[in-house]
Amino acid sequence: MDSIDYLVIGHITVDITPSGPVMGGSAAYAALTARALGLRVGVVTVRGNEIPIPQLDGIQVISGEAEFSTTFENVYTPAGRVQFIRRVAPKIDFSLVPEAWRRTKIIHLAPVAQEVDASLPVDFHPELLGMTPQGWMRKWDDEGRVSSCDWIVSEKILSNVGALVMSVEDVARDEEKIELLVHAVKILAITEGAAGVRLFWYGDSRRFRPPIVTEVDPTGAGDVFSAAFFFRLVNTRDPWEAARFANRVAAISVTRPGMSAVPSVDEIQRCLIEVMD
Repeated sequence: MDSIDYLVIGHITVDITPSGPVMGGSAAYAALTARALGLRVGVVTVRGNEIPIPQLDGIQVISGEAEFSTTFENVYTPAGRVQFIRRVAPKIDFSLVPEAWRRTKIIHLAPVAQEVDASLPVDFHPELLGMTPQGWMRKWDDEGRVSSCDWIVSEKILSNVGALVMSVEDVARDEEKIELLVHAVKILAITEGAAGVRLFWYGDSRRFRPPIVTEVDPTGAGDVFSAAFFFRLVNTRDPWEAARFANRVAAISVTRPGMSAVPSVDEIQRCLIEVMD
């Protein structure tokens, strides 16, 4: 198993779309973005083999055995989008992670369906532990209909998190929940779609507006932002600069649908040049 720079842990999913099943999941979007950033990337997941995943060629994927993958379907009604989880793959055991990967520079926990614990084992020593906690903040009923729920997590666990990225929808726009997280984590980024991101760091907060673009599909934009943010944060130690860069990268992603949303190497290089000018 080759050494890596960026490890993402979470379910690679099957997303049911009108044109057929496609690959999805935070882990997939984040891994593809990290690869475009020039990093050596590994993914640890649990999935079935319903669909091929050629988009992840060049990325080392370790998967636990499963009869099927976690599967999502969005149903559009007059009242808006309703999300269903049709199948749920088994949880990810940290024992799947090779010993050499436990010291990866960036470890990104990216759950979509409560599939991984929020507390890393003691023998994991990343330079940065990043989290995108949306998968801990959703539940589903017997029919698979997805809704939000509170994330019950200890302050001790949150104190070990280098950066937490989540959307304002993840907390149902509840400012009290955001305030609690501000005091519990070192760096908190709250993404707000076209409004950009609010970043909280050492008692200070700033808003960063993204470039104005024509939105085609926002799916995966938060995951693209997160990978770019974690990457730039490790390289610069400057959360403000990391947010400016990640905002530009994520803005590109909403202009295209599906996995084609992940920015190219050339697009990322242009974003780097723009934030350094």
